[in-house]
Amino acid sequence: MKNNYGLCQFCTIIILGLMLLSCTSKELPKNPNVVLILVDDLGWADVGCYGNTYYETPNIDKIAEEGMKFTNGYAACAVCSPTRGAVLTGRYPTRFGITDWIRPWTPIKDGKQPVGYESKSDRKLQTPKNHLFLDQEEITIAEILKDAGYTTCHIGKWHLGQKDWFPETQGFDYNIGGYEVGEPTSYFDPYKNPTLKDRKNGEYLTDREADEATRFIQEAVEQEKPFFLYMSHYAVHTPIGAKEDLIEYYRNKEIPKDRKFHPKYAAMVHSLDEAVGKISSTLERLNVTENTVVIFTSDNGGLKTPWGKEGVIKWTDNSPLRSGKGYPYEGGIREPFIVKWPGQIKEGSLSKELVNSIDILPTICEMTGQPVPKAKAIDGKSILPVLINDKKLDRKTLFWHYPHYRGDYAAPYSVIRDGDWKLIRWYDRNSNELYNLIEDPSEKNNLYEQNQVIVKALEEKLDKWLKETGAKLPKLNPDYIEKRKK
Repeated sequence: MKNNYGLCQFCTIIILGLMLLSCTSKELPKNPNVVLILVDDLGWADVGCYGNTYYETPNIDKIAEEGMKFTNGYAACAVCSPTRGAVLTGRYPTRFGITDWIRPWTPIKDGKQPVGYESKSDRKLQTPKNHLFLDQEEITIAEILKDAGYTTCHIGKWHLGQKDWFPETQGFDYNIGGYEVGEPTSYFDPYKNPTLKDRKNGEYLTDREADEATRFIQEAVEQEKPFFLYMSHYAVHTPIGAKEDLIEYYRNKEIPKDRKFHPKYAAMVHSLDEAVGKISSTLERLNVTENTVVIFTSDNGGLKTPWGKEGVIKWTDNSPLRSGKGYPYEGGIREPFIVKWPGQIKEGSLSKELVNSIDILPTICEMTGQPVPKAKAIDGKSILPVLINDKKLDRKTLFWHYPHYRGDYAAPYSVIRDGDWKLIRWYDRNSNELYNLIEDPSEKNNLYEQNQVIVKALEEKLDKWLKETGAKLPKLNPDYIEKRKK
């Protein structure tokens, strides 16, 4: 009797365990389509669902209403090219060597990456030479999904290398508009873009990108193939250009008190939202919305500062976050981050989990049932358990590394966010910074001097990460030292 009773207890435990597992796990649809929308220079506060009442973004807001919005979503870097590499590979930029935006005019000798350091006599530090392309050895989302039978398309900005490293060499069946340059010559046709044919004089670039996306989705559905669309908008990057009727509309709209928004930029955001809406309506018209994942985010913070002094408003206002593009502060790295998957993600969900550009690849892999590549170290984590089961993500720490100067207003730095704490290490300054982001999201109160125990722990974690990921560090510039002595 005791043995039978023990067996019954064991069976009961197993059954209860399976029931519990079925309540927390879902059988995912096979081969869902994936639409990844990556906007250029869109700030954390540039969309309505993140609190903006001046810009109008009903289509982006609808994605948040029908999916999950993250309040602690981050870009992998405060400038574009490093983040774009991180999105495609799931790896920190320090691992693949692109730690600054790629200057497209730089000569590439013998197909090799530059090595060593560069320096200017008026700079305190020599800075590592930036990689000029995403190496072919890197494994991208597009390559993974293409091998799994997906048709893959890149539309818009690429900025990860010259012709030998264009999207079609990194797993994309189609490349529409992507080349080495990171900003359009014009937002109006003629575009003077070697991978985007001019079509109609005066046509608006963001509208054209939406048309191309619609055409690709339609063809993929007709062919009955799962698809991966990487909708990488050039907007809202400079040169700021928008439709005159929309500019006039925002000129006549009252700007909220104490905020500094620009009608021309607002008009660009408006057109961007319309493009998002066109993709959404196409998915609905073709009856594939239910089997399509939509991910929406940006590559770095909104452009708040021009070349020059910090604090001078240029195009947008990232308040209450501090500063903007290029800076280590929250305005430079925190982004809109929204994911929608009908039937899998609870509508109107909100998450405070720390997520990053590096998480996109492993998340898409799990969504589509593909293994995460093992040939390279993957830094990102799949956020699928957060999305469908509202679980905690096994992470409390994120890192950034920007070992370069940016114009006259940003110097080399590294950053660690660990829980509520954020440490900024400046390499050419004598003072570093420490903030508690829960108590001080605007980063106004530097707590570095009075919290040395916390500082030491964060410094150790940061040093370990820099070493593990092969980060290249700036070093003293002897020319600058000699000049200073004289």
